[in-house]
Amino acid sequence: MPQTIKASVSYGLNQGFSEPEDVVIDDPKGAEVLVDIKGSGLCHSDLHVVDDGNALGFSFPMILGHEVSGVVEAVGPFVSGLKVGDRVVASLEQVCGHCANCLNGHPEVCTQPQECVRGADETPRLSFPDGRPIYQGWGIGGFAEKALIHENQLAVINDQVPWDQAACLGCATITGAGAAINTAHVRPGDTVAVVGTGGVGLNVISGARIAGASKIIAIDILDNKLEFARKFGATDVVNSKKEDPVAKVRELTNGGVDKSFEVIGFPATVKQAWDMLGMHGTTYCIGMSNPGSKLTIDVDTASILVPEKGLRGVSMGSTNIKHDLPMYADFVVDGRLNMKDLISQNINLGQINQGYDQLQKGEVIRSVITEF
Repeated sequence: MPQTIKASVSYGLNQGFSEPEDVVIDDPKGAEVLVDIKGSGLCHSDLHVVDDGNALGFSFPMILGHEVSGVVEAVGPFVSGLKVGDRVVASLEQVCGHCANCLNGHPEVCTQPQECVRGADETPRLSFPDGRPIYQGWGIGGFAEKALIHENQLAVINDQVPWDQAACLGCATITGAGAAINTAHVRPGDTVAVVGTGGVGLNVISGARIAGASKIIAIDILDNKLEFARKFGATDVVNSKKEDPVAKVRELTNGGVDKSFEVIGFPATVKQAWDMLGMHGTTYCIGMSNPGSKLTIDVDTASILVPEKGLRGVSMGSTNIKHDLPMYADFVVDGRLNMKDLISQNINLGQINQGYDQLQKGEVIRSVITEF
């Protein structure tokens, strides 16, 4: 039978997140899994949706939240890889498993993501008590006591990882560490620059360290965040408000880095990341830009062809969640991946607006809901 649960609902652009209220969650059907949520992280991407949800293809009212950890409470009749009691982490990467991209090893750019959600002609997964449907953000809707998620968006992980740390593996880690390990293929001895040291940027640094980069340069405008980045593996830090970050990076590396990662989403910082490159270097764009943002890089052809420089977008760290999430969880347990310092505070479901206000002010890296 459908259940009544507590959730925080977003009702429209720039209206934030409601106080916990009653919503109805349906029983799992097909390949769906009902997850009892234990941790739900506050990622900046959900603020983009609240600010620009319509432009991004989302519909109000909706329940957001996509960094989720929890326990499988029930499974649909077609679920084959999960069982009641499993400890799982969700990912906003919606994967059909059989399109050409999925079969070629690129599930992060699946062409049939709609297969992971219910169609418009089906009973909604989430609704108000009076029957009105509620849009499920990212196919997850993690700002709630429970979530109904397709099994392809869930992975079973090591049960020794704390709930708050486990939640952030599903977005911050796979996006950041995945960009360094899977997309950029950072190798031992490579030099790396990371522009932006929020939750994703810190995970890029962690991934580069795990991969063996010899020099990892963190760039930001706040000294406290830069010093914090050293805990994740940064070997050098540059405050771009106090000195020219391009000149400093080129000085530190005798000509430029092998890989640069832009984790903010501003055209100006993408240009900086590009200018930090050395010969045969590539810039990886991770930061989520505002809808309609245009990127213009004024370069002559020779400056690309002769040095063999490249610019590449990154989607979800080129992640295969069934393989990578358990691996990252094991890295947390054995100490290779620092998730403990990533979590600034645990909050309750009624403190989402406060948590995002702190995030925008740079007072926290990650707040995670652990009280519902």
